[in-house]
Amino acid sequence: MRGRTALAKAVPRGEKLLTLKAQGILTNGSVSDLREELYLVCRATQQIIDFLWKFDKLPNLNQVHQMFYKMLRRQGFRAHQAKQMYKHALALVKSSRRNNGKKPILRKLSARIDKYDAKVDLENRVVVVKLRDREFVIKLLHRNEYLKKFIGKKWYEVMISIDRNGRIWISIPFRWEYDPYIPRKLISLDINLRKVVMYDGRKIRRMNTRFIEALSLKIHAERIQKRYPRMWRYNRRILGRIRKLHRRSRNIVIDWSRKFAKYIALKARKTRSSIVLEDLNELWFNSSKKSSSIADRLSRFSYRKLQTAIMAKAIEYNVPIMFVNPKNTSSLCPRCGAKLVYEHRLATCRKCGLIADRDTIGAMNIYLRGLRSMWGSLGSSPNAPPMNDEARGRGRRKDEPMMHYIKSYKNI
Repeated sequence: MRGRTALAKAVPRGEKLLTLKAQGILTNGSVSDLREELYLVCRATQQIIDFLWKFDKLPNLNQVHQMFYKMLRRQGFRAHQAKQMYKHALALVKSSRRNNGKKPILRKLSARIDKYDAKVDLENRVVVVKLRDREFVIKLLHRNEYLKKFIGKKWYEVMISIDRNGRIWISIPFRWEYDPYIPRKLISLDINLRKVVMYDGRKIRRMNTRFIEALSLKIHAERIQKRYPRMWRYNRRILGRIRKLHRRSRNIVIDWSRKFAKYIALKARKTRSSIVLEDLNELWFNSSKKSSSIADRLSRFSYRKLQTAIMAKAIEYNVPIMFVNPKNTSSLCPRCGAKLVYEHRLATCRKCGLIADRDTIGAMNIYLRGLRSMWGSLGSSPNAPPMNDEARGRGRRKDEPMMHYIKSYKNI
């Protein structure tokens, strides 16, 4: 690692989006009427998608407006509601074309409602939405202390949906001012399928994930599909069992990711630390070029959901977060930069004699790359000599939090 340039990028301060998602109950209107309105919205949006999918070159937003606005208005949709529908359809088709995917099929009863057709009163936990000529009043079932965080924040749309069990869900994206503090320390995270390894410059800590538990449920569902290759699509009992397994798997990943993200964000805020992660945005894309089996394994590994949850909590608590280049984080020695030799998951450096497991090596290299980036932003070098006793006094004071970084960097 010494002598090499490690690039890192920090999440910039400024306006971000945080989504409030809560379950709700109708206080004015019936669930059957709401379900009917959402069905009409999804059917009309799907018709627009089917029409746009036939184009070799997609029209722009103004052309889509001229093609579908009057048609949607004749069906009784409100002006801003019609705009949300064809914008959503165009965005789905563009995204699918860009990813070389299939034609989007809407299976969930949901609708995007513009701010002109909705009212949000978080103090009374009430959301009012207008769909065509009907008005629905929904009371949010969420903790008051959590809703208070969003009071006074700007929002621009309301997303409403009904799941298979008839539950109503409300999602409201809020504009959140992200103003992170200046970090004194770093906490690096190496995310793996079984464990998340944390390193703060002094000690390594490992936390078990629940990804294996969620993955086992997915595998069980796929085995049922292989056992009944033709029947599972049409048998309600088998199909219900498969959906239940996938739903449990998804809920486990989401629940654990949110809990861990809150834990690490609060820990970082308490110690005035910055969270350092690997930039894994291109991981699946690059792996799919090499091996389809590796890409399939990565698609089952929910590292993106965990990173997204950590980012959301970091923005919520104004915790600085940065992403480093993941190249060679597990193959280079963090002490001397030499190539490591692996025996299963145990790494050995033949140059300096360092022996550590793969996860520890990754966490330490992520930490050092984040440390170099932070020293660069502060205008100093990680190789700078430590302060003498006259400058720092006896012992390390709280107002000198960077001293142990220099020592740990030189001692690693």
